[in-house]
Amino acid sequence: MRVINLGPDPSLSYRPNLDKNEVKEKEEYRNFESGSLIDRVFNTYKLMHTNQTLDFVKQKHIDWTNCNHIQMAMMDAIMSLDQLVDESDPDVDFPNSFHAFQTAEGIRKEHPDKDWFHLVGLIHDVGKIMALWDEPQWAVVGDTFPVGCKFQNSIVFRGNTFIDNPDDKNPEYNTEFGIYEPNCGLDNVTMSWGHDEYLYRVMKYNNCPIPEEGLYMIRFHSFYPWHSHEDYMHLCNDKDLTMLPWVREFNKFDLYTKTTELPDVEMLKPYYQSLIDKYCPGVLKW
Repeated sequence: MRVINLGPDPSLSYRPNLDKNEVKEKEEYRNFESGSLIDRVFNTYKLMHTNQTLDFVKQKHIDWTNCNHIQMAMMDAIMSLDQLVDESDPDVDFPNSFHAFQTAEGIRKEHPDKDWFHLVGLIHDVGKIMALWDEPQWAVVGDTFPVGCKFQNSIVFRGNTFIDNPDDKNPEYNTEFGIYEPNCGLDNVTMSWGHDEYLYRVMKYNNCPIPEEGLYMIRFHSFYPWHSHEDYMHLCNDKDLTMLPWVREFNKFDLYTKTTELPDVEMLKPYYQSLIDKYCPGVLKW
């Protein structure tokens, strides 16, 4: 295992060529029907829905959850996302690190007394770093969903994008409960592989003392069929239902802080480094 130091922050001078006064209405977010990025977005989801099978996800757990790939400080991991533009996102076309600070600052403004919540806003997408380590984006970004049971209609581009996924034709997997028991709890459900689950595993592996509410936000913030459409409730237990309002509270900052007015990262760094030092200090194993 090697320790990585990224040195000076890359691409901090990047700014999208857009009107900074542009204000987006809430109903304009997550438009999966039209827009300049729609072809890229659809192709990413088509690959995801074709290849994310139960067997594939099990293999990814073997590949990634031992956290034996690299050692890196959290701030370095965040800033490395300057090299990544999320191909599944119909709302933005600028590096993911800016979105991290936008989300964190939105939370900080409305929940000033919950520093762990500010940190979760900052780090929630850091698992996308897998895409910089040769994992295809369809196995890193985008909305998540359970595998091993029926793919529900609320999944983005549900239509025919699963037509080549063998699990969609497997009678053991394509029923309402599939391989799961009623109300088994999301802890016992295998989700499609992506940055949510990976960062959750990194936090647990490194014993980072983020509250359970924050860990749920990290692990399930991309599970839109659940937190935004109330699908898969038949798999949830009481703990999941208690945590759901927290995930929904996080979601409004994750989604609606995506604007073309980008934060002054250098000015914000000292505060967020203090939170990193408190909750996930030093060099972490990834």
